[in-house]
Amino acid sequence: MIGLFDSGLGGLSVVRAVRAVLPRHDLCYLADTAFCPYGPLPAATVRARALACAGWLVEQGAGLVVVACNTATSAALEQLRATLPVPVVGMEPGIKPAVAATRSGRVAVLATSGTLGGARFARLAERFATGVELQTVACPAMVELVEAGELAGPRAEAVVAAYVAPLIAEGVDTLVLGCTHFPPLRPLIAAVAPAATIIDTGPAVAAQTARVARATGVGPGAARLRCATTGDPAMVAPTLARVWGTALPLEHAAC
Repeated sequence: MIGLFDSGLGGLSVVRAVRAVLPRHDLCYLADTAFCPYGPLPAATVRARALACAGWLVEQGAGLVVVACNTATSAALEQLRATLPVPVVGMEPGIKPAVAATRSGRVAVLATSGTLGGARFARLAERFATGVELQTVACPAMVELVEAGELAGPRAEAVVAAYVAPLIAEGVDTLVLGCTHFPPLRPLIAAVAPAATIIDTGPAVAAQTARVARATGVGPGAARLRCATTGDPAMVAPTLARVWGTALPLEHAAC
């Protein structure tokens, strides 16, 4: 089984990408809703939550863990890899492909403050953003939209436009979705920036997950998808159904 976790429901975008490349594998997704959002939390707190969530997934039988969260990857990836007895796949904003795609030389990363303020992001930008103008925008209200299951409508459109429209007006032509909560809002982002290139690293993370699964012997199962939350399943389930597109059984995880 492959285990995936995020602060909330955003990591479902990674689950969808993994399911596309590994349709027969059993997946277990944990939403750490009780502590969502991770972005404003101290790095030490995010690290502790990442260890708790990943540890729970391993206890459930995960032979591979995917950190379906840029903020948790930034805060905890090295410690997770040093601590867990199974391989760990992380994720980071797609600055490298964005730099390759831009025509104007202006790139913007939409993410959380926790991701943008981390040393991992600083190293990534220093390594790959040479020769371009890189803007970073923390977008907490977009995270809140997804956690509320509000993926369309006038308010959602206004929130997305408030972040994206000024960037396009400044000549940004490539947008990096540096938070797993943002792919569900991609139609709204594209409506504001129809000519922009939008970079989502979910498919690349899924491809890496498939490579690691093959290399470490995590094989196909019965194509089960198990979902859990550290919050109240009765409260989270309706929103999960809106983000995923259909209702899924949801259990409580005590971790």
